[in-house]
Amino acid sequence: MRRKIPSTAALVAFESAARHQSFTKAAAELALTQSAICRQVASLEEFLNVELFRRSRRGVKLTEAGLSYARRVASQLDAVERDTLAIMGQQGAMNIELAVVPTFGTQWLLPRLKDFQRLHPQVTVNLTNRTRPFLFADTEFDAAIYFGDGDWSGTAAYPLMRENPMPVCSPALLEGRRQLSAEQIAELPLLQQTTRPYAWRQWFNSLGLNTPRDMRGPRYELFSMLAQAAMHEMGVALIPPFLIQRELAEGRLVVALEHACANDKSYYLIIPERKVESAGLLSFRDWLVQQAQCYAATCGLE
Repeated sequence: MRRKIPSTAALVAFESAARHQSFTKAAAELALTQSAICRQVASLEEFLNVELFRRSRRGVKLTEAGLSYARRVASQLDAVERDTLAIMGQQGAMNIELAVVPTFGTQWLLPRLKDFQRLHPQVTVNLTNRTRPFLFADTEFDAAIYFGDGDWSGTAAYPLMRENPMPVCSPALLEGRRQLSAEQIAELPLLQQTTRPYAWRQWFNSLGLNTPRDMRGPRYELFSMLAQAAMHEMGVALIPPFLIQRELAEGRLVVALEHACANDKSYYLIIPERKVESAGLLSFRDWLVQQAQCYAATCGLE
């Protein structure tokens, strides 16, 4: 079925005339005659059966419908131009659009990406934050890094590492003590994470404790938010140490009790089945899995 889309030339002429509020200036910008701009706009109005400009002796002015349509057309033309320039600039290169859970992306992945770029200069990895699973068919993503059980329909899942979170807090909350007991931690405000609502319950249960307050406390979506709240003495947070190495090294956060609670979930690289043979994604997969294995072995996260 033929699409109900006006000519590109008419849209370009209309967008320019709408932006300048002048057929004369649009003609100068597009290296056309004023009459050519008039004809293109008139043909667009006829196609739409809508008046886009009001003409007068003083010039032209957008109608309400014309103003609304101009904004939408400008946005779409900008998108087409961006995509066109991106394709023209690739010249054999490949972009990987990667959805990644935010703190893992900024604290662990980004510091290592320079090594991948050195090994594979023809592949560019673009990162976008996504905290929850989605349908690849509805997005432009080529792959994703997420935390879960690896069960993502229509994809291949490659395990990277476990979290093994520990309770951390501002050193001020220790009040001079080297560590706190689990019972003492239970009496402090417990900072909760939205995507891991049972984290504290699992941690206390792993020590054989049943704490009535284990699911109470302010909730934050990201580990980076939890870390900030903990540094500002708002309570104790369960965070994997590998995501807050700088804060621990600088003493802004300390481990309140050296006990990690392992679970059956991990960080995974997720690739849609239709893309698992992509050369660029294969290179990235092999590099990322190797990096994760080396790091996990070094830090005892296996």
